Amino acid sequence: MTLAEILAPTCALFLDFDGTVVDIAPQPEAVRVPAPLLDTLAMLRDYLGGAVAVISGRPIEQIDALLEPLKLPLAGVHGAERRGAGGEVTLLSTHPLELVEQAAVALAREHPGLLIETKRGSLALHYRQAPALEALCVATMQAAVEQSPGLTLLRGKMVVEAKPGGASKGRAIEAFMKEPPFAGRVPLFIGDDVTDEVGFSTVQRLGGLGIKVGDGHTVAWRRLRDPAQLRDELRAALAARTISGAST
Repeated sequence: MTLAEILAPTCALFLDFDGTVVDIAPQPEAVRVPAPLLDTLAMLRDYLGGAVAVISGRPIEQIDALLEPLKLPLAGVHGAERRGAGGEVTLLSTHPLELVEQAAVALAREHPGLLIETKRGSLALHYRQAPALEALCVATMQAAVEQSPGLTLLRGKMVVEAKPGGASKGRAIEAFMKEPPFAGRVPLFIGDDVTDEVGFSTVQRLGGLGIKVGDGHTVAWRRLRDPAQLRDELRAALAARTISGAST
């Protein structure tokens, strides 16, 4: 079943960012947004009556900068911050990161291939340039998180992140689904990482559909090969709706 068959005006579309609508880059700041993607997202927003949101591990301000001039509803830092369709921003409580930061900085000093990314209430340690250090990164961050009340450890593709325990992509989607224009629609969430699995579970529990981009075990009901295939299918779905609308 293609997105052209799935995507209907009654859907609410939730999209992860890195590895989903855009290709993963060696460093977070090196990601590139294909020019046609902005037009596609704007058309999707119009087609779905505004019910399109980005659900990302990145902060809201980073997604806004990458999608400029487009400004969509957003959940950033895995749901720790969320901007609704009306522009209102909800911020979850944060917790001290000092011990996590100290541990990550000490490790990065010993291993220059590691990259630390600091966000509001969250700290990510990327080891994409040093994959052999995965076990050490996970153990170091886990030990620091266990000494930091209110934080939880989240593992992703070549990254391990300390974040507020109350934040998750699933909870962010649930919050959107209680608000217009998302309320009453069938939720569709598309993501690529283990951090997106809770989002897949959430939308499917709500009667919607999860779609996994790329390899790996998943609870999602459907899979796409890579971000390029997703972008192609989104464009094809829009084209099919345009043709269908013109013929009625």
